[in-house]
Amino acid sequence: MWAWITPYAGSSISVYSVDFLNDDAGAIKRGGAGRVQVVKVQMDYILSLIVVWIDALLIAPFRWPADALVGFLLGSFVVSMLCAVVGELTLSAAIRFNGKHLAALNKEIADREALSIQAYEAGDRLGYQALNKEANDAWGRHFFTMAAYSAGMLWPVPFALAWLNSRFHGIEFALSWPHSLVFGQSVGYPYIFIPVYILARIVFGHLRQWLPYFRGVQKRLDHAGT
Repeated sequence: MWAWITPYAGSSISVYSVDFLNDDAGAIKRGGAGRVQVVKVQMDYILSLIVVWIDALLIAPFRWPADALVGFLLGSFVVSMLCAVVGELTLSAAIRFNGKHLAALNKEIADREALSIQAYEAGDRLGYQALNKEANDAWGRHFFTMAAYSAGMLWPVPFALAWLNSRFHGIEFALSWPHSLVFGQSVGYPYIFIPVYILARIVFGHLRQWLPYFRGVQKRLDHAGT
């Protein structure tokens, strides 16, 4: 049995032949009845194929409508939704991985607030101020932790912009008045993609509670205090 792989442009392939025979244990023995050609493909070949497949998937919605502008708007929205989904998956993974840490911060905040209230009601002003400061410190750590997670949702956007640059670099969109007074007579793809991404985030935020997996993500976000 012979296995063939067509070479991809710009890559090299090394081919090796070995004797092959399957026994009951699935072992490989020399001198068997069959021969298989083992193909070793360099990593750049595999990566180039992955890039080609991703590019084909991303560019497809841009080509669905007959009108070029409508196609760009639709394609930008689809890419934006993909960025939103990947970002949400990243956020959910981060919260799941650090769930114990976030739960400990929430518990510390609640405990310090309860103790500070008790100290205030008991007339212990110094104790109240100290406990209130500790509660504020815990809340600050929780806030900046969640802010970092939220910022982490944006990591797919630079990759989307880089891909858009590879496809639409040099293409300008004419602007009408009064936008032309602020941004000039024409703009590039970021002018359209960024507002479309914001719109996609808003739409996905409303849809999240109805989607099976992301409904659970929303519950974890609510429990984490976001």
